[in-house]
Amino acid sequence: MPPKGRKQNRAALAAAGGGASGVQSEAPSAPQTPTLAETLSYLNEPRPFKNRAYTKNANRRTKNLKTVLTQERERERVERERRRAEREEETEAGDGEEKMDVDGDAPTPPPTLKKRSPSSEEEEEMPTYSSIEAPPSILPQKHFCDITGLEAPYTEPATGLRYHDKSIYELIKGLSTSMVKEYLAARGVNPIVK
Repeated sequence: MPPKGRKQNRAALAAAGGGASGVQSEAPSAPQTPTLAETLSYLNEPRPFKNRAYTKNANRRTKNLKTVLTQERERERVERERRRAEREEETEAGDGEEKMDVDGDAPTPPPTLKKRSPSSEEEEEMPTYSSIEAPPSILPQKHFCDITGLEAPYTEPATGLRYHDKSIYELIKGLSTSMVKEYLAARGVNPIVK
């Protein structure tokens, strides 16, 4: 790549009648061929997928994730209620019609199947991967070693530090109270050392 401003310097030298040496430089007679980067560039190509009449609305604000999910949940709830109302109308219209007896008594549906009440369907809000507000897990929380970060099945009774095995326990016994307080504070526990 030639240094910047080289064409300008050449043009200035040609206009001045040569340089300091008095030799006149040759002006290129053929037009300059475009470089590979210029031939492969899509900068000046038309973009048919863009709307030329589009203008950005400066007053429109972006919505945060919680707002978008709340609106989506509300839209789904309205859709469920609409479908439930349509089903109720169909069942009410179907109950009014007289049914024909083809082979005598029609078999009755088994009594074990219960219809769910509409109010219980509305109250039931199952947590999904997209819902932010979900109840806490009912699984027991895993404990990790305060020293190594490995899984910690043991807790040292005097300090409250969790440890992985007996080699870590030997290390914990040799720690000063200030170090124990720092480890407990790192875990987020109020450090009360006995």
